[in-house]
Amino acid sequence: MVYMAVYSIMRGDARRLLFGYDSFGNTCDQDNTGNPIANISHSGMDTSGHQNVFFFDVFDPFNAMQVCVTKCPTEDLKTKEQVKKFAEETGSKLCRYDIPVEDYLDQEFGKQGPCPSLPIFESASVLYRCAPDPLAFASNDMDPLRKNATIEFYKIFGFDDIFRKVLSDFYSSWREIIVLCVVAVVIAFVMVLLMRFLASVIVWMIVILAAIGSIAGTAFLWWTYYQTKQDINKNESLDIPILGIEIDNELAFLVFSIIATVLTVILLLILLVMRKRISLVVALFHEAGKCLANMPFLLIQPLWTFIILAAFLVYWVIVLAYISTTGYPTADYEKGFVSVKYVLEGVASHFWWIHLIGLIWVAEFILACQQFVIAGATANWFFTRNKGDLTCPIGKSICRLILHHIGSVAFGSLIILIVKIPRYILMYIQAKTEGSENSCAKCCIKCCICCLWCLEKVLKFLNQNAYTIIAIDGTSFCSAAQKAFSIIANNVLRVAAINSVGAFVLFLGKIGVMAATCAVSVVWLKSLPDLHYYAIPVLLLCIFSFLIAHCFLSVYEMVIDALLLCFCEDTALNDGVSPGKDYYMSASLMVCASSVHFNAFCMFVLHISNYFMCIHIS
Repeated sequence: MVYMAVYSIMRGDARRLLFGYDSFGNTCDQDNTGNPIANISHSGMDTSGHQNVFFFDVFDPFNAMQVCVTKCPTEDLKTKEQVKKFAEETGSKLCRYDIPVEDYLDQEFGKQGPCPSLPIFESASVLYRCAPDPLAFASNDMDPLRKNATIEFYKIFGFDDIFRKVLSDFYSSWREIIVLCVVAVVIAFVMVLLMRFLASVIVWMIVILAAIGSIAGTAFLWWTYYQTKQDINKNESLDIPILGIEIDNELAFLVFSIIATVLTVILLLILLVMRKRISLVVALFHEAGKCLANMPFLLIQPLWTFIILAAFLVYWVIVLAYISTTGYPTADYEKGFVSVKYVLEGVASHFWWIHLIGLIWVAEFILACQQFVIAGATANWFFTRNKGDLTCPIGKSICRLILHHIGSVAFGSLIILIVKIPRYILMYIQAKTEGSENSCAKCCIKCCICCLWCLEKVLKFLNQNAYTIIAIDGTSFCSAAQKAFSIIANNVLRVAAINSVGAFVLFLGKIGVMAATCAVSVVWLKSLPDLHYYAIPVLLLCIFSFLIAHCFLSVYEMVIDALLLCFCEDTALNDGVSPGKDYYMSASLMVCASSVHFNAFCMFVLHISNYFMCIHIS
């Protein structure tokens, strides 16, 4: 990636993307005298101060001549005299560079030059391109020809009046958006505190409501079946003809009631078997709250990760701009005049593939570093008997990462990359074959994408636990992943409880932060008179607030997952009775450690529940 960056910066010109270039290969607003293109007239000109690209025909801009001008036309120019007068007054020459202003009246006006097609409409500089001004588009007395030109131009370049209004709304409300993002941060921080002190209430409320809801639903189905059967029996006693649909309803409600009863019994058995594990969920929530209270700077780890990711993304975009402009200039004679196009050739045409792979790998690597730092700090906190003796656990975790385990994190993120690339390729193929009539092929592609997505999620979960084992034992990635898988397999009910009940509670927390921020933003932004579509900033704030809540609560979730592995490792190494084998865990976790491990009946119940869950999902 470094080689590609150096090569592209030396050979490319990112300013060409921003300011554009004329038909002779000159980048606008830049001195091109040192890089003339051979056999191309007017190439290698100094266009400093000429920052806008002017198209000779707005109806067909890509096939018309283009020149760099200092100023876009500020009024409609319908005659040659008006074009000459505009050039004399503003110094912005709209004809080809070699045409003197005094000779404008003698030239031919058309999209192939040497002067532009008439009429020339009032324009605005949109991304340094002279485009018909859309602000006058709503005017009732607008010339139909000009209105048509505006529509066609913005269709070609992908701009739209609604898009401009939305950008205007963002510009008008950026201060309020920043303040509301800060409000979302405060609400998310409060939610973390509530998770610590009210987790037990929320978790047990969910469990109790699930049990009561299942029992009530089953009872209602049996009551409905009983009422239906009573009505049929009553009609039989009165010799009233019975319709076939009534018998079908009775049979259907009987089947539904039996199925609901079986599922309710399974659910109650699962809750009975997992009651100790649910207690573990509550205890881990409390333990995670203590951990974050002792290491509050863990909560701002997503901030550093975001800054590093943003910096890398800026670097990636800049290099991508240079890669896309490393093409060789070629002359195009098909437009009726000599026009320059830049074409990527040779090895540079494949750079963007490597650059894209680098984006995915480095992004996964940065996120994996965050997971390792949080897991390492949590493990250090857990296996320290006197928590008051902790000194800079986060800094120590970062040092261990850099000095000893940077390769393990890079290897773990590479595994995720290897799974992501085929999935993205299949998604691209799916998008290209959207209109295909081959249903079997489309179904197979979707199944493969789904399987790869599931595999990616499993590997991410395994990687995160492997980083925790690396932080505890200091082993390599493969041995740590093997041990992490063994621990998860031996504590499947505990892991299931954490990743079902615990994940759902955290999801409720994220939704709560988003809903609170959304309510505040609606009340505030609705009162601003300058906004066209205040729903768009509200939608953006909902997304931002959910991401902010995810950053805070994802740390909470990582801490809980790390604590679960530390808990399992502690129970495997110590018994709390033998000398020198005292538990590291707190008293609340010791109660959970005393619960018996699941037996064959528990495994049978778990398999049955998974079977019915698969049926439900299908």
